[in-house]
Amino acid sequence: MIELTSKQRKLLEKNAQGLNSVVIVGQNGVTSAVVSMADATLAAHELIKVSFNDFKDEKKELAAKLADECGATLVRIIGSKVILYRPAEKAADRKFEKALGKL
Repeated sequence: MIELTSKQRKLLEKNAQGLNSVVIVGQNGVTSAVVSMADATLAAHELIKVSFNDFKDEKKELAAKLADECGATLVRIIGSKVILYRPAEKAADRKFEKALGKL
């Protein structure tokens, strides 16, 4: 997990605005299936939105757990949506590294 400055968080939030939630936490909470889905999606896209349909009162703890288990950084929690970021494995595939490095 990497530490982000407020400017880096704002940049990632801006890029996440147009994204749809690709991972949904439902009635079973953060299960191994949710973690593997988030992990695979982060590997493909670096920046994802997770929607909490249930467990909205516990979303801070569950979002932190999900980020930790995926090796991602929790960018922001907005309402029932959570933004997660993890740089791509290959340096050539990293979409946000240059922009984040300039800040």
